Amino acid sequence: MEDAIMNIKTKKKISRIIFYIVLVLVAVIYIYPVFLMYMNSLKPFGEIVRDAIAFPTKPEWANYTYVIDKIKYFKLFGNNVLITVTGLAGIIFFSSAAAYMLDRVRNSYTKLAHFLIITPMLIPFQTIMITLLKAMNVIHLSGSKLGLGVQYWGFGIPMATFIFYNFMKTIPHELDESAKIDGASTNVTFFRVIFPLLKSVTVTVLVLDVMWIWNDFLLPLLMVNSSNETKTLVLAAYTFIGQMNTKWHYAMAAMVLAVTPSIIVFILLQKHIVEGVVAGAVKG
Repeated sequence: MEDAIMNIKTKKKISRIIFYIVLVLVAVIYIYPVFLMYMNSLKPFGEIVRDAIAFPTKPEWANYTYVIDKIKYFKLFGNNVLITVTGLAGIIFFSSAAAYMLDRVRNSYTKLAHFLIITPMLIPFQTIMITLLKAMNVIHLSGSKLGLGVQYWGFGIPMATFIFYNFMKTIPHELDESAKIDGASTNVTFFRVIFPLLKSVTVTVLVLDVMWIWNDFLLPLLMVNSSNETKTLVLAAYTFIGQMNTKWHYAMAAMVLAVTPSIIVFILLQKHIVEGVVAGAVKG
């Protein structure tokens, strides 16, 4: 009996070790390209051409100072912040409010509205981008930082509403009834009672959308690429990549400067992402 128990424990231990080894290998596969980007950003052009996977013989910090000055980094950083904050504000506000009403008012109309809101998740962006560009030109939202931020509402609200709606179903309706007994309106009930309870899932939506909006390339390329005043950091990094000559050392440095802020946000808030996902799963 004791031998059997020992065998079971040994098998579990071996399985756990194998599982951790697989996790480490997968992590290395995903992290290694990012590591190469950071490493090559500290090399001169010649070293990258000779051996892209070798360590730099001497860190070339001048790559960063050149890129910061060339692309006017701090101005473009401000552009990214404005676009991202505008997009996040609309996505979180409208999707959380929509999820609240869809959950609390259940009838054939809200079921249809729910279907229409989440259906755009199934539509590839590439199929509508030309139509979108023409439409944004007509209503004067192209070539504008605020206009670009507003456009992210349409692409981000469907997924965010889906996430908020699934979490909203875990919040008891008795809270609404208690608030109404105390004389609170629907708006007051949502903002003062319900929305604070959505903290974990709101942070989840916030981090996922920060990673998406901050590092997005295609939509800014279509909407604001024509003006240096409205460019984003990722677009600026693309200026070092040409058809005849690519300045890889500057391109890598520019990409590091572009993506590092969003990576920092993800690292700082990743615990809240897990909490949001787990809370919805457990309560559901």
